[in-house]
Amino acid sequence: MNSSDSTRSTKKVLFISNGHGEDLNAIQIVRALRQQVPDVEIGAMPIVGYGNAYRNLKIDIIGPTEALPSGGFVYNDRFKLLEDIRSGLFTLLWRQIQSVRKYGEDCEAIFAIGDVVVLLGAYLTGKPYISFMVSSSAYYEHRMQYPKLTEWLLKSDRCRQIFTRDRYTAELLNQQGYDKAIFVGFPAMDALEITGKDLQLSPNLPLVALLPGSRLPEAGTNLQLLLDLAIVTSPLFPNGIQFCAAITPNLCLPDATGAIPLQQVAAQRGWDYHPSGYLTHPDRQIKLRCLYDAFADILYQCDLVAGMAGTAIEQAVGLGKPIVQIPGAGPQFTYTFAEAQMRLLGSSIQTIGTKPATAETITQAAQAIQRTLGDEVYLQQCRENGMERIGGAGGGDAMARIFANRFLKTD
Repeated sequence: MNSSDSTRSTKKVLFISNGHGEDLNAIQIVRALRQQVPDVEIGAMPIVGYGNAYRNLKIDIIGPTEALPSGGFVYNDRFKLLEDIRSGLFTLLWRQIQSVRKYGEDCEAIFAIGDVVVLLGAYLTGKPYISFMVSSSAYYEHRMQYPKLTEWLLKSDRCRQIFTRDRYTAELLNQQGYDKAIFVGFPAMDALEITGKDLQLSPNLPLVALLPGSRLPEAGTNLQLLLDLAIVTSPLFPNGIQFCAAITPNLCLPDATGAIPLQQVAAQRGWDYHPSGYLTHPDRQIKLRCLYDAFADILYQCDLVAGMAGTAIEQAVGLGKPIVQIPGAGPQFTYTFAEAQMRLLGSSIQTIGTKPATAETITQAAQAIQRTLGDEVYLQQCRENGMERIGGAGGGDAMARIFANRFLKTD
């Protein structure tokens, strides 16, 4: 008997998530759930942003969505929270929660991916729910202490399972009385699907991947810093080094005026843009490839990541790559964010500087790249640390299977 035979086609479930990384993890679970239970009806309520990850999978968005000024990163800058409030944050949240409650009436269960906001939304449906606390880890403080409301929602009888992002967190939660907490993998690793695209690399030269993040306009500003880093790093490798940037498609697509953002970003730093996807620097004889459709290929083939991103850095660490970070001006990738990421991801991460990057910071980061690529002992530590902190693929499939077995399968 296959999964569709053992499941009623009328069964509905709802995914609630609140952030880009949360959405990315959620859609890996959704993909697996669709394979395991093809007839299930899936709705989604992304609390932050437009939920494009869901839309790309043609998942129904069941309530209003909006991109607020902070992009969901209010913990980096409390002034951004005030901007969100002025832009209608509370009204938007109220409408989203009402949509969740209405849609949830007919659902078998809710999958809450994120923090207290999505947990509260799941609880208010009156239906059982499963929690995946993507942004919560014992590695931050080597202890787990949730706000009272979060603790109550996690220990509610309606919360049937708590998935954690790492094994260490599950162990600490179990010790603290959260006996429903388990670790089965980090779904974002399932998203790393190799395309086989030819990166046109030189096989004997080290490859540095540049990850500027995905949110505009910040990603463009970050890319400029990483281009500066490439210029300073290149002379430190007399035998040669190569760079490849994994960028958001929005940098490559014409804007309202017909201009290509990537071309403008590059020109401001003295680089020439080529429609084939290359940037060249006339004074430094550097050729740098920029691709928006080969993220996994770049990550797998690179020797080191120079990054200013969130989930993408976590995925790189999971693959055992060493990371050199330089803080930017935000709103996402500030020193506050980078420092927290170091605690989360451990020894694989080196953050250079404590303020938005300067010329001195860039020079120090280039030296760190040179030092790191020559340290075989450290590179092996990064491979081991990646497996401990993140782990391999398969988390999305495991979470979907547990969810389906609990709520969607019939005898």
